[in-house]
Amino acid sequence: MKRIALAAVLAGLTFLAARPAAAFDAAPPRTLPAQGTVEAVFSPWQDVEGTLVAAIRAARRTIHVQAYAFTSRALAAALIEAHKRGVRVQVLADREQAERMENSRLPQLAAAGIPVALEVRYAAAHNKILLVDAEGEAPAVITGSYNFTWSAQAKNAENVLILRGHRELARAYLDNWKRHRAEAVAWEDYLKAEN
Repeated sequence: MKRIALAAVLAGLTFLAARPAAAFDAAPPRTLPAQGTVEAVFSPWQDVEGTLVAAIRAARRTIHVQAYAFTSRALAAALIEAHKRGVRVQVLADREQAERMENSRLPQLAAAGIPVALEVRYAAAHNKILLVDAEGEAPAVITGSYNFTWSAQAKNAENVLILRGHRELARAYLDNWKRHRAEAVAWEDYLKAEN
């Protein structure tokens, strides 16, 4: 019964999955001039998780997250702390990983009042992105191979780039985040379909 209800929620998005790749934007990728600063961090040798927590703590207005896997207690705590101090935090995550990972922090984030949505269109919503104050004067785009998990810090060889001060780049990432959010299912709707 749960699967049938979930299928009904997802049925409205079926047309998206059926769209051929050619239906996507025909515009070529934009080349942006370099500006701002670039910080490269590598696990397991460097404290990527601590670096991400510091970036979250530096947020003043907004944080947009795109996650494939999210089990990090420290990152969840930092996002909840930011939310409590008035930063608008929003999270997108891969539906399949959210279902499979028993230590997922998504329920904790949603319970704290952070809007969480699940991406259902793709075989894998594999983005790993944090956008900090993307529409502000000093945005940060954080991306790389690093999942928001303990294993990414302690067991894996991962990389993260933190690109600060490039407003046009931050806007491009935010626009892409919003496009993904428009196709995602809100956490609450997903839970209703599951029950």
